[in-house]
Amino acid sequence: MPAAKTVTKAITIPAIDIREMTLKVVGDSPLIMHAWDDKIKRQMLDKMMGKAVSKGRDIKNPVYDFMSSMYWLDGAPEEPTEEAFGKAVEIARFGFPCVAFKASAVSAGFRAKVTKDKVSVQGAFHINGCGIGSEYGSFVEIKGIPRMREDMVRVANGAPDIRYRGEFPEWEALINVRYNAGAITDEQIANLFNLGGFAVGVGEWRPEKGGMNGMYHVA
Repeated sequence: MPAAKTVTKAITIPAIDIREMTLKVVGDSPLIMHAWDDKIKRQMLDKMMGKAVSKGRDIKNPVYDFMSSMYWLDGAPEEPTEEAFGKAVEIARFGFPCVAFKASAVSAGFRAKVTKDKVSVQGAFHINGCGIGSEYGSFVEIKGIPRMREDMVRVANGAPDIRYRGEFPEWEALINVRYNAGAITDEQIANLFNLGGFAVGVGEWRPEKGGMNGMYHVA
């Protein structure tokens, strides 16, 4: 029986037209941050692992809660005091997860029927972070001066509580986008972010969650 013939065929893979653009977004309403506190994450993990967890409520430290609610890129003080924060904020850098900005653009585009679905546009562009990442992924750097915000809230069991979080009354950011020019144009991307800033927003109490915070526009 003759041996099977081996046929070699050249396959041409078309290059993907990857381009980059930078968008400047300017806040139209305060950005409220609420990063997961390391202490709370440890308590959650201990509970999941069956370790003994104290049932008593910890003494609230407003300054600690405020400082731990923000995404520090660098310059975070070691001590959670007002004095330490006052010194650190002069040189510190803050960020916000890239995925939050992308989600606002993708969600708003779908709701406004600019895109036919979320899946196709998810792969059409990506946001480059500022080179610093964590369990939250990479970050967009936020330019602005934060202040402490106090809010009355109700927790899952309906009990009232006071939350202290970082708020940026005035803020802006540069968003570096890599995109497939064969699937989406730079004008479409700018439009998606404009829609996202108005209809969805980022952070706590944003329009998507019934609030008016974290709104922005492309400048």
